[in-house]
Amino acid sequence: MLVKEKNDLLTQTGPGTPMGDVFRCYWLPALLAEELPEPDCAPVRVELLSEKLIAFRDTDGRLGLMDELCAHRRASLWFGRNEESGLRCPYHGWKFDVTGQCIEVPSEDPGFCKNIKLTAYSLIEKGGILWAYMGDPDKKPPLPEWEFANVTPEQRFVSKRYQQCNWLQSLEGGIDSSHVSFLHSTSLETDPLFRGAGGNKYNLGDMKPVFEVADTDGGLLIGARRMAEEDQYYWRITPWVMPCFTMVPPRGDHPVHGHFWVPINDENCWAWSFDYKSQRDLTAIERAAMEDGQGIHCKYVPGTYMPLANKSNDYLMNRKAQKAGLLYSGIDSIAIQDGSLQESMGPICDRTKEMLAPTDKGIMLARRKLFKAIKNLQEKGELPPGVDPEDHKVRSASVLLPHDHDYEKGARDATKVRPGKPHASV
Repeated sequence: MLVKEKNDLLTQTGPGTPMGDVFRCYWLPALLAEELPEPDCAPVRVELLSEKLIAFRDTDGRLGLMDELCAHRRASLWFGRNEESGLRCPYHGWKFDVTGQCIEVPSEDPGFCKNIKLTAYSLIEKGGILWAYMGDPDKKPPLPEWEFANVTPEQRFVSKRYQQCNWLQSLEGGIDSSHVSFLHSTSLETDPLFRGAGGNKYNLGDMKPVFEVADTDGGLLIGARRMAEEDQYYWRITPWVMPCFTMVPPRGDHPVHGHFWVPINDENCWAWSFDYKSQRDLTAIERAAMEDGQGIHCKYVPGTYMPLANKSNDYLMNRKAQKAGLLYSGIDSIAIQDGSLQESMGPICDRTKEMLAPTDKGIMLARRKLFKAIKNLQEKGELPPGVDPEDHKVRSASVLLPHDHDYEKGARDATKVRPGKPHASV
């Protein structure tokens, strides 16, 4: 359990909070590139780390991310006219460029606007995502180097969904391999992006995984060990890279999944999900399944990124399917199975009342690493782990190893990025 003060420290990410300062050291997924598809398209509201912002792509294709509210009378620039290399407030015509600089006030002399500037952040496009950096401009890190973002568009699929709870309980679900044998057990046999993998039988055959966690420069490697044939263990190795990246261990030749859990505010987050293959294009069948909300993706309320199965409709719970053993939790879709239970903890999980078990070792050590990063940043100005792009060059893995092999040594090569080579998978 955590005392309330420590729970608050990890879950609050707004401006001026210690955890918010940590998040502002990284490039964070902000928008899908499809949300700003062309120059002078409609601007998009963005809320990240409890800051309400507006994003737009100007006439020259440059990307802007700045305070949503006009500097004049604080009207929302979502209503703005995106034209001639700037976003113009329709209230009185004040116009701002992608840096937040006011470049025109039609009712005043030309020099009036030179000292008017909105708070603005860097926004870049890579791997189908628009990434935001919201920290000190003088400490801006190099661009992210996640493997999925460096493969061709034909090799990846990226989605996001709105999740109505704090980022931390979402992340902790992402680094917990023990729940797969329960919550997702029926989906392992039916979901087209999971079924048929050799490793599934070990997940379903051993309900008591043993965890070993290795520290890395960027975060942790969380190993879950299950019994396999003869003298072997089945290992599923999940990397966590600070602050909010996880990669699901692969299954057979299926595409490899992963997530970012990015705070919108303290009570909501974006669950970013990606699939990719390092050595081949996604097949038409795989891509169609992802677009249909299979695997770690979901179906949406039309015109939004809100899951179709959500809190307002009890996640379309099917008690008959639960009772018949067709759906372990009665909820369809792996993404919604996770999201429903993470949201059920409340907007911010009360960790003063939790009772952790040995299978929560990865969660315990992740919290410890987050606390240390906060302390070092606040007291020493030391950048947190995971900022260096070298930390991004990590893979998940599933492997069979003899009982007497150390999993970290035995899987060391499997967790390194090898461009064009397949993941180690069972």
